[in-house]
Amino acid sequence: MEENSAFEEFETQGNVRRRSLLPLWIKIFLWFFLIGGSFAVIFLMIAPFLSNISLSLYGINASHPYTLPGIIVTSLFIFKGIVAYGLWFEQKWAPQAAIIDAVIGIGICIIMMVVIPFTSPDIGFSLRLELIPLYFYLVKMQNIKSTWENR
Repeated sequence: MEENSAFEEFETQGNVRRRSLLPLWIKIFLWFFLIGGSFAVIFLMIAPFLSNISLSLYGINASHPYTLPGIIVTSLFIFKGIVAYGLWFEQKWAPQAAIIDAVIGIGICIIMMVVIPFTSPDIGFSLRLELIPLYFYLVKMQNIKSTWENR
């Protein structure tokens, strides 16, 4: 006869954490973007009191959070922070948000490489190496999405 434990729901014998699906390099980037997203919120709060805050992501450079490039960069960092929070704390929606994050990043990198150098005389061509980890991030998130959501 099989006995049911009162603590059965807390036992994790066959139940593996979702976070274990993530490779080490993604876990390292998660912490980077959790911190970066927090700083982006802080920069938006203290920006009226400062004259120069250098921000940069995917080739978008800004000298203040309240300029158009600054709003784009801080918004991207905040979104990346939210995605990092979802992945670290194993939220069900996190892989889909991570896929969206990767697609947005790849799109912005391509725009900054191909379109902007021909439309803005101040910005020259640059090879965006962020495309390499973004591609592997996108592929990994697509691969683990169904497993993640079913746990």
